[in-house]
Amino acid sequence: MPTPSPPEPPGLETVHLLRAVTVELGLHSARFAQRNGMHPTDVRALIALMDARRAGEETTAGRLGALLGLNSAGTTALVDRLERAGHVRRVRGERDRRRVVIEVEERAVELGRAFFGPLIERSVELLRGYDERETAAIRGFLEGVREAATGTA
Repeated sequence: MPTPSPPEPPGLETVHLLRAVTVELGLHSARFAQRNGMHPTDVRALIALMDARRAGEETTAGRLGALLGLNSAGTTALVDRLERAGHVRRVRGERDRRRVVIEVEERAVELGRAFFGPLIERSVELLRGYDERETAAIRGFLEGVREAATGTA
């Protein structure tokens, strides 16, 4: 009979649950990529570009590559692939016309919304069950974990 493990420190169960959620979200994203003939990095790139768009930021290929941890050649191949598939376009920057920025095509947004929409809606529905203080605590925890993961904490 195996020896029982010692009790886990407080909070570790939550960290294990977060890891499990991360794995499931990664698998969900991989299913989206597979169904749409995309590489997982393509999906991460589209998410990064949509996040930038939501924040009102222009994203150059260099910035996108840095966000994804890709070198210049890898970033060019990625953007070329996404452009050929009709998911992004290269355009002149609004603030600096000399810069070339990468924009997400509405077609890619709709494709993502069709697949990820139900998960997003369910997540928002779950959050409605928490009051403002609890929602702020959840947000603070997730922001802290994100900062720890990126090394900015």
